[in-house]
Amino acid sequence: MNERFDAGLKHWPEKSRTALWSVLQPLHDVLDVTGAAKAPRNSAVHLLIREVHQRQSTYWAWTEAEWLEVLCPTEHDFHVRHKWSGNCRQYAIAISYLLCGFSSINEIGTFFQSRLAIKVFGREAVEASLQRVQAELAKVGYGCRVKAGVPHALYSVMLLNRSPRLEDLTRETLETIFKQSRTVQVRKGVKTLSHSLVRMGILHEPLHHSLIVRKSPHHYRAEADVPAAWLEWCRRWLNTTTLAPPSRAGVYYSILKTGRWLAHHYPEITSPAQWIRELAIEYVAAVDRMKVGEWSNPGGMYINERGKPLRPQAKDKHLGNVRAFFRDCQEWKWIPRRFDPYRALATPRSVRALIHPDPRIIADDIWAKLLWAGINFEVSDLPACYFKVGTKIRLPQYPVEMVRALILVWLFAGLRQNEIMRLRVGCVRWNNDQSSESSRKAVCLLDVPTNKTCTAFTKPVDRLVGEAIEKWEPVRLKQPPALDQKTGEMVCFLFSHRGKQVGRSYINRSLIPMLCRKARVSESDARGRITCHRARSTIASQLYNAKEPMSLFELQEWLGHRSASSTQHYAKITPTKLAQAYSDAGYFGRNVRAINVLIDQAAIQNRPLLNAEPWKYYDLGHGYCTYDFFEQCPHRMACAKCSFYVPKGSCQAQLLEAKANLQHMMQEIPLREEERAAVEDGLAAVEKLYAQLVDVPTPAGPTPRELSTEGRRELPILPARIAR
Repeated sequence: MNERFDAGLKHWPEKSRTALWSVLQPLHDVLDVTGAAKAPRNSAVHLLIREVHQRQSTYWAWTEAEWLEVLCPTEHDFHVRHKWSGNCRQYAIAISYLLCGFSSINEIGTFFQSRLAIKVFGREAVEASLQRVQAELAKVGYGCRVKAGVPHALYSVMLLNRSPRLEDLTRETLETIFKQSRTVQVRKGVKTLSHSLVRMGILHEPLHHSLIVRKSPHHYRAEADVPAAWLEWCRRWLNTTTLAPPSRAGVYYSILKTGRWLAHHYPEITSPAQWIRELAIEYVAAVDRMKVGEWSNPGGMYINERGKPLRPQAKDKHLGNVRAFFRDCQEWKWIPRRFDPYRALATPRSVRALIHPDPRIIADDIWAKLLWAGINFEVSDLPACYFKVGTKIRLPQYPVEMVRALILVWLFAGLRQNEIMRLRVGCVRWNNDQSSESSRKAVCLLDVPTNKTCTAFTKPVDRLVGEAIEKWEPVRLKQPPALDQKTGEMVCFLFSHRGKQVGRSYINRSLIPMLCRKARVSESDARGRITCHRARSTIASQLYNAKEPMSLFELQEWLGHRSASSTQHYAKITPTKLAQAYSDAGYFGRNVRAINVLIDQAAIQNRPLLNAEPWKYYDLGHGYCTYDFFEQCPHRMACAKCSFYVPKGSCQAQLLEAKANLQHMMQEIPLREEERAAVEDGLAAVEKLYAQLVDVPTPAGPTPRELSTEGRRELPILPARIAR
């Protein structure tokens, strides 16, 4: 017998060792291949021989379930079960894999796949494949250290495929690892690995999107407590509708809520075909009185607001979703048309009256600080990821050039989040020849892709946006084209790194908090959290309230809206501009005018002796009126023939102006409609006013007509110059 069989078995009887020759020889052959040392070799052999004795069957006859029981889910369970320590479990797994064809590797639980792959395939073959994957990942932006999920996924795929060669990998193997994996890190690594293999030409396509987006626990809770029959109708609609994914999900969760309401009040109604007009009207009343969290899935969102009344917008949105469901069911001929959804399920007028444009703009002082932080953004402002490998290495998630371009697009372009993420390479151009420095600083044009309201269009933006994008594009590593879900085209996205687009939540969850920290402002204000879409409302309102503002229709084109009514939900007039507009309108000044009044102090002092001498003079521009109650005189605008009128060309007027004791003052005179028209319209209005007053007595007694018939000298009728 070979000495290696005797190692650790000297206390066994010779007869037993001879009888176990056929069982021990394959074990030692496998352990020789894996390079097992003496201590783990003996431990693994003892463990398996003991299990053979207890089960009364050789290890090559064990089933997958028996091997899983022997290998245990975790290292701790293995030590507890077999009372064994050391590296024995790795070699037991290697024996089951190489000798008995054990394939349920991913069901074992936690163990070092890298060590097992090296033991089985050899260190050189495993590291060669890993280096090829790492080199491919470095081409699209990954650093010197690839995240642990990719190597772990590669080792698992190698073990399942029973080959260390990348060319032997198949898409089915990747799908199996993705479905069987218990950690998110490994699933993400499998996804990244599939894209790398596609770029290397080994696979034709990466993992399908429907496989990657797995249903979360929240999705399963959303369908809880919904009657099975109603849930089947909901899923049928979900699989048939052509709405966009966000709208599709909104309608789906709304009709699930309707199903819970039905199960509580009308359990006998399980189909939309059973609905009648009276039931629809009753449901509208129930929605009008609905609370936050009522009839929702357990453990849903808005936990802190549960029990509060629904907002008017939430009621209108929910009823709109239910209307869309019944409309589709009727139009697709799934159910008979028993009522009109648009009338029976219409939002109550009292609710619609509470819905009005209310853009959640960011305060000017906070927005100014965010602008400063974005313009002065530096590398040190990026959050860093550290790896403990000797010394700490700073590895930002994204290059600073890309982050700076993202920040300036958010601060100046006024785009939706989806539009920012879908900007394409080469989206910036200049309105003039780029060879001239002065022309480059004129206007930057940004090509915006097709969005939810209109087709692709071009808008002018600040030159800072164009300069930041032009700095990012040269350092941007070549990325593979990706599918634009909106248009179905394969395009090169501008903000793409490491072979994929920037995450949809990156702006709200990472970029904006990063800017707030640099600007030293809170991430929330009186209107809630600062989000990507609030910047769009803020920019639109500032453009609408500027010193030279954009009109509503110009703002509509700049924002990319289909109708001006949508623009009204973004542009809000500030109180300052509204106050200035009210002041410029001159509502009070339009009805009251100020007129110069001269007071002769000497005449007042001598008034008891000279009662007939005038002392107050109203300056009409072309002359003075000496009537004390001028503000009550109906002939204020046509007084040239009145005896109280003193023309400025006369000697009396010249003497009056030469007096040194005159006191100047202003008196406000209320104007009638005819007088206001005379001031605003000129001579024609004065003549019309004179014609109306021709038979009205003047303060002296006679009417203007009588004065004319007496043959008095005609004086030109001039409009009174009334100062504001």
